[in-house]
Amino acid sequence: MELTIALETLCRIMLRAREYEVLIPDTDPDEGSNASDDGAVDAIEDDGDNPAEAEVRAAVDDLAEDEQTELIALALVGRGDFEAGEWAEALEAAAEESADTADWILAQPAFSTDLENGMAAFDLSCGGIGTIV
Repeated sequence: MELTIALETLCRIMLRAREYEVLIPDTDPDEGSNASDDGAVDAIEDDGDNPAEAEVRAAVDDLAEDEQTELIALALVGRGDFEAGEWAEALEAAAEESADTADWILAQPAFSTDLENGMAAFDLSCGGIGTIV
């Protein structure tokens, strides 16, 4: 299996998606909370102005259509919908996704883990590629 999407790009998207996934929905910290720890909650709340989301969207939107299809297919393999040996089928299923790729990615609760697992199924890893910015 030969990918058209660069490993560094996969790793950057995975990292940014992971940053997005750890955010929790915005809540009202004043309602029954302790003011001394509200700052800690604010740091992980999704206030709608999320740089990680914007970075995922920008990175995905910069990809060619075939690269976006590979990105989704790797996640489908990673979450167990397909085996590594069913790569052609995973690509077909990914190509049939009608949603915007960035929207699809951000709607998946564990996309970064699915992508990492999908990469591992093909012996791909982000280890050793250096610092991802």
